Amino acid sequence: MSPFEHGEVFVLDDGGEVDLDLGNYERFLDVKLTRDNNITTGKIYQSVIDKERKGDYLGKTVQVIPHITDAIQEWIERVAMIPVDGKEGPADVCVIELGGTVGDIESMPFVEALRQFSYRVGPGNFCLVHVSLVPVLNVVGEQKTKPTQHSVRELRGLGLTPNILACRSATALEDNVKEKLSQFCHVPSANIFTLYDVSNIWHIPLLLRDQRAHEAILKGLNLLGVARQPVLDEWTARAKLCDNLTTPVRIAMVGKYTGLADSYLSVLKALLHASISYSRKLEIEWVPAADLEDTAAREMPKRHVEAWEGLKRADGILVPGGFGDRGVQGKIIAAKYAREQNIPYLGICLGMQTAVIEFSRSVLGLQDANSTEFDPDTTSPCVIFMPEGSKTHMGGTMRLGSRRTYFQVKDCITAELYGYAKYVDERHRHRYEVNPNMVEILESAGLSFVGKDDSCRRMEILELRGHPYFVGVQFHPEFKSRPGRPSAVFLGLIRAASHQLKSNPKNVQSVNKMHTKNCSSNGVAYLANGSPTKPSTNGSLKSSFYSNGNGIHH
Repeated sequence: MSPFEHGEVFVLDDGGEVDLDLGNYERFLDVKLTRDNNITTGKIYQSVIDKERKGDYLGKTVQVIPHITDAIQEWIERVAMIPVDGKEGPADVCVIELGGTVGDIESMPFVEALRQFSYRVGPGNFCLVHVSLVPVLNVVGEQKTKPTQHSVRELRGLGLTPNILACRSATALEDNVKEKLSQFCHVPSANIFTLYDVSNIWHIPLLLRDQRAHEAILKGLNLLGVARQPVLDEWTARAKLCDNLTTPVRIAMVGKYTGLADSYLSVLKALLHASISYSRKLEIEWVPAADLEDTAAREMPKRHVEAWEGLKRADGILVPGGFGDRGVQGKIIAAKYAREQNIPYLGICLGMQTAVIEFSRSVLGLQDANSTEFDPDTTSPCVIFMPEGSKTHMGGTMRLGSRRTYFQVKDCITAELYGYAKYVDERHRHRYEVNPNMVEILESAGLSFVGKDDSCRRMEILELRGHPYFVGVQFHPEFKSRPGRPSAVFLGLIRAASHQLKSNPKNVQSVNKMHTKNCSSNGVAYLANGSPTKPSTNGSLKSSFYSNGNGIHH
């Protein structure tokens, strides 16, 4: 999926590549979803075609109604019974998000399926929340209800009647606007809620609570008998803290898709989680990777200068993942600048690979060093295609989902950040990896691979000896970062960028000596405590450990 069209591709524990909305659900609800929690038109049609080929329909004509709509309902009911919060048994309520806009031809089978579903389960088992825009005309400041009126009328014409209206607007809905919406949309004014612009997204649950939205939903589902006051003390404290932060930390995001912030949504959220946990106000310097290159200096000198100014203003540099060769040279340049100027650096996936390429060229003197993704004929392939990958089928053939990384030494920055864990489980999405045949020469020059997979052939975490914070990870730690439980390596970047993290000059001295023992270790593991402790003021890492869900094991 193109990041320019869809935003980021969010990766789940089971390897599902899904829409970024599922990332929002995981972060807000602190749950672990599966690929089946993402229903697409393609999945539904493919399942129906597979059934037809097996003969399940006994030669009947396969139609949108009832076969497609039945498949959608069956999928919803099946997935609703699968717990995602770590508890036993099915959930009390299943949230279904029907994306798109009312009237879109793509969503018609889903709208019809939900119409049938609501009729079949009956009142009290189905509550429809319609999200609509109430624009404000800047000239006169008037809130216009016509878009909501028309969308509700369209929805009612398709057989669905909203129980609740959630109205997005720049300002809180005025009482007369609520009454007008209630009259024309047949929704009680008590069930019309305003979602106006706020200073940070963590105010939204508080906004809904203050309008008693939870009571309206529970009433619509006949669950008022089990209603209790929402416990949102943590959300309230976090929202207030975010508003009152004053000490800035500036991170340069050197990427290919900087024109659309949603392309790096989870990375941004992970940075935000880490900066707030350390009481820093996050400032992002967007640096298009291609603008750092010499070609840009000749063809777009102004953008070239702006990109370099942004990079030099930053307290830390982050190079996220990506595919294709556009902007790769710029990412290599950013890694070189961070390495030579002792600027804290975090490279994720491709960001780790470009750091290896830069080190091979600048330190080892291998001028032809490259990834076979960008130069298949390079004589110094420091990044190579994974043997189990497919070069003919692109969809779903990468190394995906949660994989285990074993620490090779205890005396390194990332091991300390992860609370001296033996191993961590993080999510992956890549086709290329560091060439294991070059690891020995890279480590002899000072680049250390402190984390590897269970085979010891796949490099997962690198550090640069003697650097304040130069870390590369093959996995995507941003996907498991949560408010209150920031990702360890993101927390390390923020602390290093705030000059509150001491590098360990002794790290990785014994990598080669210890890696065999660690990689073969299959001892009993237990989950780390998820409670964050207060960061210390002396630069010690030990008291700043934040466990990352169930991904950290001792």
